[in-house]
Amino acid sequence: MAGNTSVPGATVVARTIALLAAFDEDHPRLTLTELSQRADLPLTTAHRLVTELTKAGALTRTSSGYVVGQRLWQLGTLAPVQTDLRRLASPFLHDLYAGTLATVHLGVRDKLTVLYLDRISGQRSVPVVSEIGSHLPLHATGVGKVLLAHAPESVQREALKKLDRMTPYTITQPAQLQAQLGRILDDGYATTYEEMSLGACSVAVPIRHDENVVAALGVVVPSLKRDKVRLISGLRVAAHGIERNLA
Repeated sequence: MAGNTSVPGATVVARTIALLAAFDEDHPRLTLTELSQRADLPLTTAHRLVTELTKAGALTRTSSGYVVGQRLWQLGTLAPVQTDLRRLASPFLHDLYAGTLATVHLGVRDKLTVLYLDRISGQRSVPVVSEIGSHLPLHATGVGKVLLAHAPESVQREALKKLDRMTPYTITQPAQLQAQLGRILDDGYATTYEEMSLGACSVAVPIRHDENVVAALGVVVPSLKRDKVRLISGLRVAAHGIERNLA
């Protein structure tokens, strides 16, 4: 919740941002009353601003509430982290998908979550919950674990405080995850085994720019028992190709 937006002197811009910030992964759809409460705005003010945002395409009204509109998504794709990295990585993601027929992910860290910049999948791919532009937990995803392993210690400490259980196989013990993060640094890749979605395993590798890990590339498959080595090899080839484009 934004807070302080209902006090005298709060600008229209501040109130509008508070309304948009009311949406998050746990609240993708909100009623007008919920928007008013989460943005700390009077109901009449919220109604006026929401009406204007809806007309502009920033919000969309549904039968059960409001959702983020297509116009905001279009603007979000113009952010440099998306336009540059996603564009440069796209050919390698398509090559990786063609060689594996698995769901391919490109993600970056956004605070304590992984933001999915791109995803390619097909009819034969394992169903996943990720979508382009969505956020998922760092500790339960392959690309997320890579990004967390290479994150500053302060970020790791904060992430380890809240390890939500997504499936019965999600690692929720801080010491166990901390040990795994150390192995990821040594091995150069991360794996998950049904930790985000049942029936879905993943393996991911880092993407570097100027010696810093700026993103992660991963694939999701039903099992890693037979093809893990081959998948890691393919991921590393694709990651190196992306890194050359970023240079």
